Amino acid sequence: MTSSYFIQTFGCAQNVADSERIAAMLEARGMKEAKKLKDADHVIINTCMIREKAENRVYGLVNNLAKQKNISGKPKKIIVTGCMVGMAVRDKSGKFLKLIRKRMPYVDEFLPVEEVGFDHDPIRTDSLHALVPISNGCNNFCTFCVVPFTRGREISRPYDEVLHECMSLARQGFKKITLLGMNVNSYGADLVVGAENIQVLRDINKTYFQPKADGPLAHAMKGYKLLDGRIIKPVFVKHLNRLRIPTLFPYLLEDICAIPGIENIDFISSNPWDFSDELIDVIARNKKISRKIHLPVQSGSNSVLKRMNRWYTREDYLELVKRLRDKISAKGGSATGGKNLKLSTDIIVGFCEESDQEFQETVDLVKKAGFYKAYIAMYSDRPMTAAHKALKDNVPHNIKKERWEILEQLINIPNLKDPEFKN
Repeated sequence: MTSSYFIQTFGCAQNVADSERIAAMLEARGMKEAKKLKDADHVIINTCMIREKAENRVYGLVNNLAKQKNISGKPKKIIVTGCMVGMAVRDKSGKFLKLIRKRMPYVDEFLPVEEVGFDHDPIRTDSLHALVPISNGCNNFCTFCVVPFTRGREISRPYDEVLHECMSLARQGFKKITLLGMNVNSYGADLVVGAENIQVLRDINKTYFQPKADGPLAHAMKGYKLLDGRIIKPVFVKHLNRLRIPTLFPYLLEDICAIPGIENIDFISSNPWDFSDELIDVIARNKKISRKIHLPVQSGSNSVLKRMNRWYTREDYLELVKRLRDKISAKGGSATGGKNLKLSTDIIVGFCEESDQEFQETVDLVKKAGFYKAYIAMYSDRPMTAAHKALKDNVPHNIKKERWEILEQLINIPNLKDPEFKN
């Protein structure tokens, strides 16, 4: 008898894309998707750890499944994957794995999502819009963020592999593609110079990656050769008067724009300090690229940004917003984005030691930036992060909630009637 599966996904679009690959792996083994969670023989829980609330939802679901199993005999197997397992694998002390095993004793298997791979075409959840991961992991180590510990260092998929997947999607009738990465702007740095040579940028005082002209990496920096014989020269972002890591993302984006049948291209997420002028130019001249750009700011206070280990100031961010609006809006609309650039963002309120004055600086930036949507989160202390180890989560919950409501009223509530707000 054929076994059935059900995948419950928590978290971001990257997790959704991972679940599509997990489904493909299970169906390659002869399994079929169950219509409802309660009917499945195997339940796979794809986890998120970006906030404590998301983590607690997983614990609650596993406990409910255990109760259901005692009554009905299903599910026969409970499998946990995603970010929680990623952290357990990377925690060399073994403490986190011991913790989740204690909290979820009914789990039959902890599956690292990296073991799933790209051997099978994903089971897409949309017939027109495809999610395409181009990289996994992150090298930036913002002090609040758990991603480097759940997904590891940034690894880019081969350029030609991504391009061929997009071509295949066009042949299958897909019209929209969203490129996924923790930081799509830095895509390809490891392909150009090798993952072992990428400087991991942990604090504001370290120097940027800048290979010597006569060094062992000089030849690699001259260009990256594609399967069709083209050699493309990496793009460097100049930031704080120094060169950042090399990226191939502007080339990849433009090559995907050239694929017939693909009508709209989006990407998430991008870091402000890696948003090159070359990337802005590619967006401006290609109307297939969405004019809705997600650009996380996290805070409008320079002192908070420094505590967060974000590599820009409020002034840098607002200058980038100005360049985006000046260059992209002036070039007109995309197939779906309209004539005007629409910016969404991520903001954390109540980060460690955030004062009233620092929060007001965020309010001021929000008014100047003109966001049409913001994903606002109250700071949640996360294990293994630098903030967890070195800073104090000392802003009371009621203050965090009050600041959340102020920004919600300032950004999201006035834009609820915008037809693109939910997109």
